[in-house]
Amino acid sequence: MSAEDPSLEELAATFPVGAILLNVGVDVIEVDRVRKVHERQKERFLKRVYTQEEQDYCFSKSNPYPHLAARFAAKEAVSKTFSTGIGKLFSWTSCSVYHGPRMQPLVRLDDLGKALLAALGATEVRITLSHTKATAVAVAVLVKEPVS
Repeated sequence: MSAEDPSLEELAATFPVGAILLNVGVDVIEVDRVRKVHERQKERFLKRVYTQEEQDYCFSKSNPYPHLAARFAAKEAVSKTFSTGIGKLFSWTSCSVYHGPRMQPLVRLDDLGKALLAALGATEVRITLSHTKATAVAVAVLVKEPVS
């Protein structure tokens, strides 16, 4: 472990005891599909699907497409946890993927996302992302933490 790594106690504190898993969503996408749409639609695609925070992160990488694809999959997976899909109740930019202190992916919800979270009695959306040069995958879980 490096000096920046949390202690086991600090790490365990991020996993609430007694949390209830309400729903799961998963999505897989080919990186090349995202690249081709971006090449065709340019800024229109980026502004419709990604927050500025996500665009800044992805385009800071030498190859932004696996990172864009992972975030695309994350948005789909999160929409599936809400059982809405992408549409009127949950838009592409209703969630933004960012990194926590351990570089873990986290979700920031807009007002639509927060309203869904509250309506479903959930307290948090957790995600995990993975990608290769060719494929990206995301899993999202809707969690209700116990009242303390």
